[in-house]
Formats: sequence, structure tokens, C-alpha cells
Amino acid sequence: MATQATSADLPKTTRTALSRVLQPIETARGLPNDCYTDPAVYALESARIFAGGWACAGFAHDVAAPGDLHPFEIAGMPLLMLRDGDGAIRVFHNVCRHRGRILVPAPGHTRKAIAYPYHSWTYGLDGRLIGTPHIGGPGVHACAGFDGENISLAAVRSAEWFGLVFVDLSGEAEDFAAYIGPVADRWRAFDGVALSPGGDAARITFDLACNWKLAVENYCEAYHLPWVHPALNKYSPLDRHYAIIAGGHAGQGTEIYAPKLPKGCPPFPDAPGLTAPWHTGSEYIALFPNVLLGMHRDHFYAGLVLPDGPGRTRERFDYFYFAAAGRDATFAPSRAANRDLWRAVFAEDQDAVESMQSGRASPGFDGGIFSPAMDPATHAFHAWVARALLDGRGPLQDGTA
Repeated sequence: MATQATSADLPKTTRTALSRVLQPIETARGLPNDCYTDPAVYALESARIFAGGWACAGFAHDVAAPGDLHPFEIAGMPLLMLRDGDGAIRVFHNVCRHRGRILVPAPGHTRKAIAYPYHSWTYGLDGRLIGTPHIGGPGVHACAGFDGENISLAAVRSAEWFGLVFVDLSGEAEDFAAYIGPVADRWRAFDGVALSPGGDAARITFDLACNWKLAVENYCEAYHLPWVHPALNKYSPLDRHYAIIAGGHAGQGTEIYAPKLPKGCPPFPDAPGLTAPWHTGSEYIALFPNVLLGMHRDHFYAGLVLPDGPGRTRERFDYFYFAAAGRDATFAPSRAANRDLWRAVFAEDQDAVESMQSGRASPGFDGGIFSPAMDPATHAFHAWVARALLDGRGPLQDGTA
């Protein structure tokens, strides 16, 4: 489903500003204010970024059992994630083919089929139309000329990686293996390690009064640690962090990871077979466009970033553990303590990103500048967005100038 939106929909001043983002970091400017405030730019982002290639849709454990149904929305499109009778995850457009009403309005479960709440047309978990009651009149469930065998829910290309579900609404993006490859290769030490989701008790949500990009770019850099996260900086100081920039993702890592849980909280088991530097370090990557990843020797988390208009963002962080630590009652106090620790860290970011959003109303700010030493990951993300808005998303767009 290729989009027809182009950068020609943007004012010339915005296109010029976006081209300045693509300069080398020493002379580049950041994304202009209207990329954070203008509904027209937001509409183009929905089409070119979120509907123009792979984006994170949610978590595989949202549909843990066959028949589980999970409606969600990306780029303004109502979508449905489900697990079919064979245990495979499928994604469809969440609209009936009859009159276009939303098919599944809320998360739920069905045994074998999905019934349309308007006229009770029924679909199997593979998306096929299997029931059309009274289509030919009262008590007549078929009609001449209607070929229900060839009518199904509109499928969306999807893929799963590390407990996350991704969708390609365009249907034209690179193979998922190529998209996820740079991150999977970087973290290949964890390849094949069994993940155990921590469930509702290991989930954090935020409703932020800021544009989605501010949440992502804030995550990419460690520059703000001494002032926004003084306790974290004391434990893992700024000078022990390093930038990460590669195809389609950017972020930071730290050479220091030595968690101390409260008394009475047993430590989580490490992933098996790890070697240095994972014994003492951890990494935090924003996989463009909209998922924030944190990898540690004893747990993994993913933060789903969902735009809600130009000036609001919803975040959902889910935590995973290795072996059975995500569901073993022995580790329940530890899971709660870890959740609370991370909630406090992310809450410290909220004021910063919301204040930056307020600052985007000022004509005295023209996108800002970058520190070549401290902001390379942030610049990489800005450049990735600028390229996508100007030219559309391409395979393995790396965001570098």
C-alpha cells in the first residue's frame, strides 16, 4: 500500500530546513519547529515514516494464546493483531469488508472466528470470510454473484523479533531480516536466548505532552545524564558512555552495569553464555522509527513510542527476563523493584521532553545545533527523519549525512 504523500506537500522553507539537517554534524541544524508542531508535517510523517516501512506495532505476548485479539493503531490506521490456530501471529486491517465498521473494538479472545458487530459477517483467524448471515435475505446466507471465497480481511505484512511485532504498511519495505539485521548482529550474543515477559507487573506507561521524536532523540543520547539523571550519572557516569550509530538505529552504551536490588530481592539470572563486555555493560538503542531497546545481561526491555498527534506521545515499556525469571514467583519482588527503578528514571525525562516541546513554539529556536562529541546519535536520528520526509524511507537508511 504505497503512499502518494511527497515532500512537495511541505512549504519550501521546511524543505530547506530539512536539507540543512543533512549537512555534516559540525554545520548541521536540527529539525525545524514545524516538524514538532505542524499537523501537515505530522500527516506526512504518518504516511512516509510510519506507513512507509517497518515500524514496531506491539508485543507478541499481547496475543499470547491462539484466538487472542489485540486491536491497535499506527499512522491513523486501525489494525488487528491476532494469534491464529497454528500459533502464528497475523496482522490485518481492523475493518470488515462489508461496510467498513471496526471489526474488533477492544482486546479479547475468540475460539475460532471473529464476528462483525454490525451485521455478523464472520472471519476465520486466517482472515478468510466464512459467514455472511442473511446476505440473500432473511434466512438466506448466500446470494447469486457474491464470491465470498475470494474475500478476506486485508492482511498486513508483519514479523516478530525478540518478543516484538513489526508491521510494514507499505508492503514494499526491505526484507525484515535486512531491517533488523544491524541490531540483531550487534546483539548476537543474545540470539536464541529464551525471553520471559514479566507481564502487567513489569509494564510502565507514560502519556507525554510532546512530539514523538523528542522521546526518541532524548533516548539516543547520554549528554543530559548529569543534570536530568544525577543519581544514574553517579552510578554510571557520563564519561563511561559511548555513542552507537548504525543502519537504522542509534543510541548509547555504558561500560558500567552493576544493578543493586533492594534487600529481599534475589538477583535475576543472566542470559547464558555471555562474554565481555556484557558482564559489566549495557546498551540502549532507538530502532527507528519508534521502539526504544535496552539490553542487559539480566533483562531486556522495549519501549513502544506511539504518536498521538503532533504534540502528544504514548509510551509503553515492557520488561523481559531470561529463563523463567519473568514468571517465577520467587522473582516477583525483584521484578517490581526493577520496574520502579526504571519508572523513576524515565519519569525524570518527562519534564525535559515536554519543556522542549513548549520551546518549539518559539521563533527564537531554529532547530538547534549539535555537539560533534556528544550529539552524533541525535544527529543521526534527525538526519534519518529528514531523509524520510524528503525522499521516503529506503532500505537500511542509516541517517548519516
